[in-house]
Amino acid sequence: MRLVIIGAGFAGMYAALSAARLRGVHGVSPEALEITLIAPEPTLVVRPRLYEPNPETLTAPLLNLLKAVEVDYVKGTAETVDAAAREVGIAAAGGKRTRLGYDRLVVATGSRLFRPSIPGLAEHGFSVDSLPDAVALDRHLYGLAGRPAGNGRDTVVVAGGGFTGIEVATEMPTRLRAILGPDARPRVVIVERNSVIAPDMGEAARPVVEDALRRIGVETRLGVGVSSLDQSGVTLSGGEHIAAETVIWAAGMRAAPLTAQIPAERDSFGRLLVDRDLRVPSAAGIFATGDAARAACDDAGNYALMSCQHATRMGAFAGNNAAAELLGVPTTPYHQEAYVTCLDLGEAGALFTRGWDRTVELVGDQAKKTKREINTVWIYPPLAERAAALASADPERVTDL
Repeated sequence: MRLVIIGAGFAGMYAALSAARLRGVHGVSPEALEITLIAPEPTLVVRPRLYEPNPETLTAPLLNLLKAVEVDYVKGTAETVDAAAREVGIAAAGGKRTRLGYDRLVVATGSRLFRPSIPGLAEHGFSVDSLPDAVALDRHLYGLAGRPAGNGRDTVVVAGGGFTGIEVATEMPTRLRAILGPDARPRVVIVERNSVIAPDMGEAARPVVEDALRRIGVETRLGVGVSSLDQSGVTLSGGEHIAAETVIWAAGMRAAPLTAQIPAERDSFGRLLVDRDLRVPSAAGIFATGDAARAACDDAGNYALMSCQHATRMGAFAGNNAAAELLGVPTTPYHQEAYVTCLDLGEAGALFTRGWDRTVELVGDQAKKTKREINTVWIYPPLAERAAALASADPERVTDL
C-alpha cells in the first residue's frame, strides 16, 4: 500500500508525520505501508515570516526528519493528478517525468497569491508570497541605497490591507531606515479596496491596528484599488498617482492550481470541499488539507482559514485519516475550535486576539513577545528524533493555540 502526500509546507509535513505515527501505533512496517512525500525541495519555507528581512534564512530542512520517521522523499513537482488511474505525474530535475501510483493521496499543495491582470503588476510589482519573491524584494530594498533620493525612492506602496499587507507595511519603516540610514524618512502607504483597514479584524481589534499605523506613520488609502503600475509608481482607481520605486502586492490568495485537476467541488478560492475527515467526497482515495481544502472547524459554521495555524492541525488529521483508511482503523474527524490571531505591527508591537470574534488579549510589547515566540519556535518543525517527531503529530495533540 502507498500513501502519497503532495507538498512540504506545514500541512504536508504534518500529514507525513501523522501518517507515520499511526503506522507505528498499529505495528505496520514501512514496507507494508509506504508513505511518500513529493516536493521540489525537502525544505519547509517558513512562509508566515517572509515579510521580515533576510528571507533566505527563513527555511527549515526536512530530509533528516523524514528519514527519522521512514517517510520516502521524492524530489520533483507534482504536475498532474489522474484520479481515475490513481497516479501522480511528477516533473523532476532535467525535465525527466515520472508517474507514481497511490492507494491514498493527500493534496497539501498550499496556496498562491492572486495576481490580477493589472497593467504593470507583473513587471513592477513585488510580493512576499514565496521565498524567491521575498528574496527579490529584499535585494531590491537593499539596492535602493545606491539610487538617487527622490522620485519615490523612499516610498513603499502596499496593495492590500489584510493581515499580510499590514505586517509588510509596518515592517517597512524599520527595514528602510536600516538600509537608507537612521535619518531617512520612509513613506509607506497601504491601499485597501474596503472602506476600513484590516476588514476581517472586527470592531474590537481594528482600533489597535489603526492606532499602530498612526504611531509609525503608515498612511492608508481606503475604498480605492490599484489601476496600474509603471516605473514611476502606482496609479489608484480614484486617479491619484503615488511616486514609488517599491510596490508590494498583498491582496488575496487562491489554492494552488493543481487542485483544479481533482474532480470535485471548489470554493471561490479554489479550495477543495472536504468532509470532516478531510476526504474529497467525489474523488475516491483523495484527501485535501491546508490551503487546498475548505474544511469546517466546528459545528458553529466556522471554516479553516489559509494560515499555518490551521494548516498544521489539518495536516495532522489528513495524514492520520488517509493512513487509517488503508489500515482499516477508525478515522478521527478534524476539529479546531480554538482560533487566535497574532498580528505583527512593526515598531508598534503586535496584536494578539482570541476567538472568531477576535477578542483582544494582548497589545504592544506583550503581544510582540508572543509573536516572536510563534515565529521563532512554535511554527518550526520538530527535531529529527523519531519518538518526539511522531508524538508531535498526534492529531489530537497538535496545537491549535
